Amino acid sequence: MPPPASSPRICELFRRQIDAGELRPGQALPSTRALAQELGVSRSTVVNVYEQLVSEGYIETRPGARARVAPGAVVQAAKRRRPAQAAQRGAPRPLSAYGQRTAQMSLVLPSSDSADINFLYGAIAEDDFPKLLWRRLYNQALMQRQPALYYGPPEGSLELRAALQDYLLRARGLSCTQEQIIVVQGSQQAIDLCARLLVDPGAAVLMEEPCYQRARAAFAAVGADITPIPVDEHGLVTAMLPDTRHALAYVTPSHQFPLGSVLSIGRRRELLAWATQNRCWIIEDDYDSEFRYGLQPTQPLHALDGDGCVLYMGTFSKTLSPQLRLGYLVLPEALVPVFRQAKLLTDRHAPYPEQQVVARFIRSGAYERHIRRVRRANEHRRTVLVDAIQRFLPARVEVEGTASGLHIVVWLHDLPIDQEPQLMAEARKRGVGLWSITPLYAAGQRLRRHRCAGLVMGYAGLTPERIVTGVERMAQAVRACLEQHQRGGSQQK
Repeated sequence: MPPPASSPRICELFRRQIDAGELRPGQALPSTRALAQELGVSRSTVVNVYEQLVSEGYIETRPGARARVAPGAVVQAAKRRRPAQAAQRGAPRPLSAYGQRTAQMSLVLPSSDSADINFLYGAIAEDDFPKLLWRRLYNQALMQRQPALYYGPPEGSLELRAALQDYLLRARGLSCTQEQIIVVQGSQQAIDLCARLLVDPGAAVLMEEPCYQRARAAFAAVGADITPIPVDEHGLVTAMLPDTRHALAYVTPSHQFPLGSVLSIGRRRELLAWATQNRCWIIEDDYDSEFRYGLQPTQPLHALDGDGCVLYMGTFSKTLSPQLRLGYLVLPEALVPVFRQAKLLTDRHAPYPEQQVVARFIRSGAYERHIRRVRRANEHRRTVLVDAIQRFLPARVEVEGTASGLHIVVWLHDLPIDQEPQLMAEARKRGVGLWSITPLYAAGQRLRRHRCAGLVMGYAGLTPERIVTGVERMAQAVRACLEQHQRGGSQQK
């Protein structure tokens, strides 16, 4: 085995010998000249090694004397051995209550490349991203002179917050001040901040059933008492809201996730009245309102709020890229100081160059032109998907949520719920990724309107040609499952 030839390797050799007791406290080490000759390295390399070991407390040196193993090195070695001994005895190291709740969760991150044709919701087409313009704006942001490179404000750059203020008023009819806007690293961080700042362990959180799974997980992680509230074709059933004071409600009123209904104006007012009466907070997740086909986006709940109870949440994950990790919160004025503090403690601020790029993207008008372009593209993808389902799938299939968004829900009335795993496996054999709606229901079948197999099918990441091919293969998988289900029923008879 060749001797170590670099300072780090020689240092590690000495550390191991001292830790193992091969070199005892007070034992003299070779002179720098002798060790250099022995190892075939320069004397300066050995000098650097000894200086490093002195700085770490392994050896000590005196003028005119050889280096020796430091007395404290034995104690240090014992400390380094003790953790391994404790682990062998099975002594646990505790997690916090938050850590324990998080460890018990089953959080699966779907992969966009896990199938040849993947109907993964949340994925968008790479070709839809404005690469050339983004690169030009990014280069401009990088070349802009700054007095020094330092941290930015936790609430986000003033340029982006000003651009967002104008955009939200123009596109969503939402009036706010720049101070009310906080830039976050995606909607998931916004949800996490809301959970940690507004929810105590055991506090009531009301969520749509079904709902966004990772929002539910974020509230469960802080120990919330989560109550599912059913939804129908008019959105959240507000008549089912309990008279619980100081609760929090998480809703997707402009496009219920995943079923796609829009909360009616009457129910919006009922929800706001409930929050005012019970002194509750409402989180409005407006995750994809830009993609409403044939109609203008619905007015956000925030625009109707006269009591300061709504926290409005938006994201660039659907309009630009989920990899960008940029979103924003529009807060009631009373919450601005504490959210800024929490954002500072969490990660200082969102990436600054990307904020500058998005701000200039919005200011130039290119962002809204981009949205119009990708809205047309996704409307075409949606039409192709729905037509292919009607052409290839069995007659007793129901499609829901086609008016907006980047996904639809497909109900297969001839296939029972317990056949969903088999259907996804059959589709996977044919190179198609399908995703069950069942994990989005917290209460199982209790509040589920359709007692049959259901799928959430995203289409924004696929070309029209691949959508058609994918549905053809999906139809083969459905037929295989139906045949198997019918054979099983015949055998039982």
